[in-house]
Amino acid sequence: MSRNVPRIDGYCDSRFAAVRAAFEDNFRGREELGAAVTVTLDGRTVVDLWGGWADAARTRAWERDTVVNVWSTTKGPAALCLHILADRGLLDLDAPVAAYWPEFAASGKEAVLVRHLLSHRAGLAGLREPHSVDQLYDWELTVARLAAAEPWWEPGTRSGYHALTYGFLVGEVVRRVSGELPGAFLEREVTGPLGIDFTIGLPEKEAGRAAELAQPRAAERGEQAALLAGLTPVALAALTNPAVGAAEANSPRWRAAELPALNGHGTARAVAALYGILARRGDWGGLRVLSPAAVERVREGQGSCRDLVLGAGFGRDTEVGLGLWLSGREGSYGPNPRAFGHDGLGGSCGLADPEAGVSMGYVMNRMGPHIADDPRKTALVDAVYGAL
Repeated sequence: MSRNVPRIDGYCDSRFAAVRAAFEDNFRGREELGAAVTVTLDGRTVVDLWGGWADAARTRAWERDTVVNVWSTTKGPAALCLHILADRGLLDLDAPVAAYWPEFAASGKEAVLVRHLLSHRAGLAGLREPHSVDQLYDWELTVARLAAAEPWWEPGTRSGYHALTYGFLVGEVVRRVSGELPGAFLEREVTGPLGIDFTIGLPEKEAGRAAELAQPRAAERGEQAALLAGLTPVALAALTNPAVGAAEANSPRWRAAELPALNGHGTARAVAALYGILARRGDWGGLRVLSPAAVERVREGQGSCRDLVLGAGFGRDTEVGLGLWLSGREGSYGPNPRAFGHDGLGGSCGLADPEAGVSMGYVMNRMGPHIADDPRKTALVDAVYGAL
């Protein structure tokens, strides 16, 4: 192995040798620190690799069971909770949110539908009033402020990425219908029965196997600052109220919180399994999690548009389904425009492609400057589809 590439452990089917090569190239040429990637094909694991370092000081190797905060890749499992409830007839995606959360009808939101929460079209991309990190950790306060808030735009007409608020909006509906927050619901219904190593937040007893997130390099932080300087008020509210980053996400209080849009912790294997439920049209490991019709609803496009939060960063129109982003013409999740998935701030990704029978999980700890489509993720996705 080149001195520029750390030891890579795990398994890779010979057919997918290009994925291993791309994974190694991420260390060689894209300054990867520690990472893991898992690919499944028709429910069978064909790639399961990990390597590098679990801390910025390079004193701890990334191990098979190392977990890491995956940021917005968590939004897929959060959406899954709501879709399970809808699939069971316990809620209607076309019903007003206020039918389940009466306080939400305030400030002209009585017509906002559950599907608008899932598709970032509720107009609540961020809070207008200052909201501190301490307040973000207060579930009751945050959902009360969202219930009282006035939308930034007419709900249902446009998407605007609900970066921080998504988990509270979707999660409060999950709680009102099921009696449980998304973390507990996901564990009881999905990750527990299937043995998937993924949690919303991280139990204190598991802290010893958590990778330390590393801030982007100085040059990349400069790129982020330049991007933020040009944001509209709604985009600033969505992405910086409050501002959070690697240092906060490494803290015990972050890991102890319920942040269903932001603080899922897991292995690449776990992410591939959770998105594999969708790639397998609702079945994983012999457990029927969703009906095939429910999986189709997850990727039901809600209309392509220039996202009101991410539009400047992408420089193109995008389309979100009911909880996950569609690959579209740009191929963010491979060449199938109906493949779908979610990226996490700094690089991580979950991908599902029912037509190809493929799912992928990619997790890492050196954060790049990208909200989505990190070059490391893109290289891995291209290698997966090149091998099919």
